[in-house]
Amino acid sequence: MPIRTRLALVSALLTFVILCSFALVVGSLTVHRLRTDFNHEVDASATDLAELLHIEETGNAVQGYQLEVTPNLHEFAASEHAFIRILYPSGAVFKSTPGAPNVGLANDTDVDGYRVDTIAVHLNGPTGGVVLVQYGRPLGDIQPTIARLELLLVLGVLAGTGLALLAGASIARRAMQPIARLTGAAAQITRTRDAGANIPQPEADDEVAELARTLQGMLRSLDDAHAETEATLARQRRFVADASHELRTPLTSVLANLELLAESLHGEEADAARSALKSSRRMRRLVADLLLLARGDAGRSVPHEPLDLAQVVLDAAAELGTLSADHELSLDVHPAVVQGDHDELTRLALNLIENALRHTPPGSSIWVTTGAAADHATLVVEDDGPGVPPDLAPTLFERFVRGADGAPRRDGTVGGSFGLGLAIVRAVAESHGGSVTLEHTRRDGVTHGARFLVRLPPAPADSGAAGEPRTPALSRPAG
Repeated sequence: MPIRTRLALVSALLTFVILCSFALVVGSLTVHRLRTDFNHEVDASATDLAELLHIEETGNAVQGYQLEVTPNLHEFAASEHAFIRILYPSGAVFKSTPGAPNVGLANDTDVDGYRVDTIAVHLNGPTGGVVLVQYGRPLGDIQPTIARLELLLVLGVLAGTGLALLAGASIARRAMQPIARLTGAAAQITRTRDAGANIPQPEADDEVAELARTLQGMLRSLDDAHAETEATLARQRRFVADASHELRTPLTSVLANLELLAESLHGEEADAARSALKSSRRMRRLVADLLLLARGDAGRSVPHEPLDLAQVVLDAAAELGTLSADHELSLDVHPAVVQGDHDELTRLALNLIENALRHTPPGSSIWVTTGAAADHATLVVEDDGPGVPPDLAPTLFERFVRGADGAPRRDGTVGGSFGLGLAIVRAVAESHGGSVTLEHTRRDGVTHGARFLVRLPPAPADSGAAGEPRTPALSRPAG
């Protein structure tokens, strides 16, 4: 439930409790006052009746006494829905208004829904006796007033609660507007990842303004930290790129000298030279890989020219030489002109084919195809080996990926397995505006082999190809 809704509900609930308490107190006091006034009215009417009442005693002791009452009791009682009874001290009724209830000798009390007051009146006559005059009014005369009062109090409580709810919602909405603006600004920063953006600052100097200032300070600190990290990474990338570039020249000289030594020496000395030459070649390849990745990380690019992927695949297959002797490597290449760098695309094709060669058993088949569609060119390397384990697939194109036991995983590495092969494939594909994906081949519900699909944007129509492939369409076992 939103905070503004909870605030409005809490405001309405508190108002409801306060109004209910107020209504109970006011209602109780008002009803008590109404009943007190009603009782006083009954007492006053009974007193007035006693003062106006004239009871004349006539007759004699022999013939009996009779009482004559004035004024007319019915007319006196009718205006106030009252009843009047005249009683002998024994309780016997001498005279009463029609329908008068029998309330006994009750006095100044509520009986059977009536407020009754009894007053003694002396007779005018020879005996000088006393009679009791009872005056009573139905309590129902004040019930409509009490009911209206209670209804007004209930309606007042409900109306006050409703107004409190609306007012609370309005106040909460206005109070939460700065928070909403902060939330919107934070969401915008999340989308744009712009740590240098400004947080809206409320005009009032309150807790929300303090929060906004804190968030602004946090963003500035994050922006400074991000800038510092980027600067450090940029320096590291430049260092790796420059170091890799500088290492190529001495490595080339070392390789040339080791090749001469391997040809001129014999026996164990020649074996040692060849071992050093093999290690140096691995080092040269690692330096080349690091240079390629560092150049991509640093945002450096090499000039691109129109190239045919078919020719690139043929050059890569020729460079593999005897490495594919124990596999059946089939090439089915068709012209597919892209805009790119020949060395980088050759490295891409080499790494994909070497990846298939190293992670499939001898005798396995590997198919390499190229083709062109309306909006992209494709290079596909597919094998019928054991495929890629499901737990490895998400990190297959990451750098320096190795198995849990320390053994090289299916990552396109060479020799000692530096873990850069498929990372280079992805880096080259992305630097050329394309992508590489892993697909699985399924037969009879079982996964067989791996299929790497590279998509690259085609070269502009007016660029022209760098040359036709030596074999436009070729299907042969290599080696």
